[in-house]
Amino acid sequence: MKQHVPRSRTISVLSRSFRDFITSSTAGGVILLAVTVTALVWANSGAAASYFALWETNVTFAFGGFSLSKTLHHWINDGLMVIFFFMVGLEIKREIAVGELASFKKALLPILAAVGGMAGPALVYLIFNAGTPAAHGWGIPMATDIAFALGVLALAGDRVPPALKVFLAALAIVDDMGAVLVIALFYTSELSLAMLAAGAGVLVLLFIANRMNVRSTAVYLLLGLALWFCFLKSGVHATVAGVLLAMMIPVRSRIDKSDFLRETKHAVERLENDDASAAENELIHHVAAVTEDAQSPLHRMEHALQPYVAFLIMPVFALANAGVALQGDIAASLISPVALGVGLGLIIGKQAGIFGITWLAVRTGVAVLPSGVSWPMIYALTWLCAIGFTMALFIAGLAFTDPATMDVAKIAILAASTVAGVAGMVLVKKSTRRK
Repeated sequence: MKQHVPRSRTISVLSRSFRDFITSSTAGGVILLAVTVTALVWANSGAAASYFALWETNVTFAFGGFSLSKTLHHWINDGLMVIFFFMVGLEIKREIAVGELASFKKALLPILAAVGGMAGPALVYLIFNAGTPAAHGWGIPMATDIAFALGVLALAGDRVPPALKVFLAALAIVDDMGAVLVIALFYTSELSLAMLAAGAGVLVLLFIANRMNVRSTAVYLLLGLALWFCFLKSGVHATVAGVLLAMMIPVRSRIDKSDFLRETKHAVERLENDDASAAENELIHHVAAVTEDAQSPLHRMEHALQPYVAFLIMPVFALANAGVALQGDIAASLISPVALGVGLGLIIGKQAGIFGITWLAVRTGVAVLPSGVSWPMIYALTWLCAIGFTMALFIAGLAFTDPATMDVAKIAILAASTVAGVAGMVLVKKSTRRK
C-alpha cells in the first residue's frame, strides 16, 4: 500500500537507513557463507544423520486445549522466516515512501531491470523443463539474494559509485516484491476461504490502526500473530503475512523536523542552565519522548530488526536448508534438466533479462543510467543478481516435494551462486578500476 508521506513529516533519514541496511547485509553475507559451508560439511560428515534428524524434530506449542505441532524445519520456514519477510516488507515500503522507489523517474529503471531479471530466468528454466513435472520450479532462479549481492559489491570498497549500490538495492527490493507475489500466487496449497476471510478481517483492523497512526509495537505484534495464524491455516504461504503486516506499519512521524529541533534545543538549553537533578531527569525523559515521536514506527522497527534478521534468522535458515548430501554422480546431477534450468536460469537468464531490459530502456530514452554508473558496471551487477541462494532455496522448498529433485535444485543453486559471486566480484573490481 503506497501512502503519500510529506517529507517534512519523515525524520527517518534515508541515507542512515540505507547505510545500516548495507552494513548489516554485507556482514550478514559473510555469516551466511560460513553457515552454508558448515551445513554442507555437517550433512556430508559422519554426523550427517544428526543433521537431518535435528530438523525433523517435532516442536509443539500448546495452550489449554489448543496445540500447534510442526517439525523444526517447518517452524523455521513457516514461522521464523515470516520475520525475514516482514523485514523485506518494511524495506519495500520505506523505499516506496521516501527512498529510491518514491518517484517514478528514479524507480523506473530498477523496476524494469528487476522485471527482466525475473522473466529471463523463468524462461530459461522452462526451456529445459516445460511439459515435465519439474516445470513447477520455474520460480526458483527468479530470486536474488540481496545480502550476498551487496556483500560482494562491498568487497570492491570505495571505488564503487554510491549510485550503483543504490541501484542494486532498489533492483533487489523490487525482485523481492516479485518473489513474494510468485509465492502468494503460484506456490500455495489448497485454499481455506474461511481462514482467508479471517485474515482479511485482521488486515482491516491493521489498516484502521495505521490510519489512526497507532504507534504501539504490541498492537501490531498481536494483530500480526493473528494474521500469521490465519495465513498459516489458509493455504497461502504464511510468509506472505509478514509482507502484508509491514505494509500496515505507519511510516509517518508524530512531529516534523522543525518541531523536533525546537523541542530538543530548548531542552538542551535548560539542561545547561538548570542545576536541579530532578529537573534534569525530567528534561532527559522529555528529549527521549520527543526523539520517539520523531521516529516513524516503520523506521524504528526496521532499525531494531536488522541485526536479528542478518545475524540470526538468515543464518538459521541457511543452516537448516543448505545442507545437501552430495551422494551419487554429482556431474550427472548438474546436467539434469532441473539443474540446468536453475543454474543457467540464474547465470544466463539474469544477465540477459537485466542487461537487455536496461539497455533497451536507456537506448529508447525511457530511462537514464544512474550518475557515475557505466555499462561495464551494469554488466557486473547482472552477475551479482545471479546469486540466488536464500530466496532461491526457499522457493525450491515450496516448488518440490520430492527430496531428490529438491537436492538437485539446491546443488544447482549453490553452484550457480558461487560462480556468479566470484565472477561478479572480479567484474565489479575490473569495471570500477577502469572507470
